[in-house]
Amino acid sequence: MKQAVHAEWTKLRTEPGTGWLLLACVALTAALSATAAAAVTCPSTGCDLDPARISLTGIDLGQAVVVVLAVRAVSGEYSTGMIGVTLAAVPRRITVLAAKAAVVTAVVLAAGTIAVLASLLAGRLILPGHASNGDAPLSLANGLVLRAAGGSILYLALIALLALGAAAALRDAATAIGVVLGLLYVFPVMAAVVTDPDWRQRLQQFAPMTAGLAIQATTDLRSLPVDPWVGLGVLAVWAVAALMAGGLLLWLRDA
Repeated sequence: MKQAVHAEWTKLRTEPGTGWLLLACVALTAALSATAAAAVTCPSTGCDLDPARISLTGIDLGQAVVVVLAVRAVSGEYSTGMIGVTLAAVPRRITVLAAKAAVVTAVVLAAGTIAVLASLLAGRLILPGHASNGDAPLSLANGLVLRAAGGSILYLALIALLALGAAAALRDAATAIGVVLGLLYVFPVMAAVVTDPDWRQRLQQFAPMTAGLAIQATTDLRSLPVDPWVGLGVLAVWAVAALMAGGLLLWLRDA
């Protein structure tokens, strides 16, 4: 396993575009978060907003870059034919997928940590003081903010695993990216247009993006469609299911 992880790290590190994708994840996440914070306007009496969630808005965009990065880790080898060499060197296919998952998760956790910290710093500096109803500025010393920050990092890692499993199952990069982004962004649109409140809540509870991002909430928790940690667990189920499907198909099919 150690050799497989080292090989996957070498491939990911030397693949053209990996560094740019990680940089784009950080930059786009922080930029959108800063833009969202700057767009906040409140009357002099204050407003009921969640400063942590506003400051982490960029995760909505940064996750798309994570999807592309994770899919490329698998589909890139199929497009070049190098998957045959990989499987010849490491015949145990589940080991190959596990090594890819470990390496992709590690780099996404690193990039996600930088992106989240930059986003929170932007929120702390940009958000008007009355946006948090006179509360102290954003700080990781606050347990709820710390949960939102750590949960957002884990959210990006789970999105990467979901995309990795989809890529192993579908092989084609464009198809895998389209399917994963569809799962992430179409569910919230469907929930917005559904008029029945029960069905709307069900969609929000089981949609990977909506449920997973509940981890960012620090105010008005009772109005959430799902508990923050339960929501992250829903996303984890999606990721595990995708990895299991991808691993099974990788094991059953020819390279």
